[in-house]
Amino acid sequence: MTDLLSLADVEAARENLGAVVKTTPLVTSRPLSEITGVPVWLKCENQQRAGSYKVRGAYTRISRLSEADRARGVVAASAGNHAQGVALAAGLLGIQATVFMPEGAPLPKVTATKGYGAAVEYAGTSVDDALEAANEFARRTGAVLIHPFDHPDVIAGQGTLALEILEQCPEAGTIVTAVGGGGLISGLAVAAKALRPDLRIVGVQAAGAAAFPPSLAAGAPRKLDSVATIADGIAVMRPGDLTFAHVAKLVDEVVTVTDEDLSAALLVLLERHKMVVEPAGAAGVAALLTGAYVPPRDGGPVVAILSGGNIDPMLLLRVIEHGLASAGRFLRLAVRCPDRPGQLARLLSQIAEQRANVVDVEHTRQSPRLSFGEAEVALSVETRGPAHSAALISALREAGYRVSLLADATP
Repeated sequence: MTDLLSLADVEAARENLGAVVKTTPLVTSRPLSEITGVPVWLKCENQQRAGSYKVRGAYTRISRLSEADRARGVVAASAGNHAQGVALAAGLLGIQATVFMPEGAPLPKVTATKGYGAAVEYAGTSVDDALEAANEFARRTGAVLIHPFDHPDVIAGQGTLALEILEQCPEAGTIVTAVGGGGLISGLAVAAKALRPDLRIVGVQAAGAAAFPPSLAAGAPRKLDSVATIADGIAVMRPGDLTFAHVAKLVDEVVTVTDEDLSAALLVLLERHKMVVEPAGAAGVAALLTGAYVPPRDGGPVVAILSGGNIDPMLLLRVIEHGLASAGRFLRLAVRCPDRPGQLARLLSQIAEQRANVVDVEHTRQSPRLSFGEAEVALSVETRGPAHSAALISALREAGYRVSLLADATP
């Protein structure tokens, strides 16, 4: 049996953190409250130091090292948020840090990690690959491994977030959070269940990196063959042994959301809440938006944790476009028309009559898939939503055009 942490462990971590972390805002979400029919609050850890909750666990773990351990330095593995948390914590404590990151880790996260003073090395294509490299580095150099989730000090540090939430919203009935390896949700569950046994703890994983559902079904941690998701912060192939024990015992439910759901959630957070959040940080919002988790109407307010805000601006651009497409507000169309003068102008005029906005146009006349005397126009078009998109396509087809979709969204 694995011993679970206690409320005293989390409270001790909070005292140790002192002024290192800030109390992040808890703000109401009118859109989500209207959708779910219950009050929904957003806990803005995307505004925490280093851009995520990770500094809570990293500082708790590193600050408790002996002087001998500190002298050897620390090593960590992360796709970005734990890396920044470790780098910041080590810098505050005057300890040398080395961080292994997967190839393709978001550039802003790499730059920020280096900016906090850590040395960055690349290893493999996943957090698990980076963790193997970090373990080897620790064995070779004597550096202390700061695990991203599977350590009591890390879990206790992350659990301090629950203490804040219950102080800011004592009547909370549910806490919904993203889940990768399980450190955050384990700490949350320890503190929240000790103070409020009736409070529900719900985890959300990306469908392309959902290791907890099969692990819970099997009764032990199971490793995925691969992960594929835009939510790099929770792209973990295997739960930790310690975190699995906490989740299996204390967490009420773990649900999954797709990358399309995450994109739509990011769009809502940007448009309606003016918040920049990374895909993993939007997982709780995605679950509420899509109904992957439906809170009970009489179960009290829901708190969704925005666990991080470290997103690559280029990814943000792609995610916004993807989110618009998922919401039926962005279409990529291929339109066949006669290759005659004036046809392109006629097509664009008909789109304008439908009050849709053309973002870009590509006109092709030479292609083996086209018949003689035929042209194809590829368009990116903004619409007001699924009904408007359907009306636009219907109008074009009624006008005699052959229209096909080049985007995932289907009106």
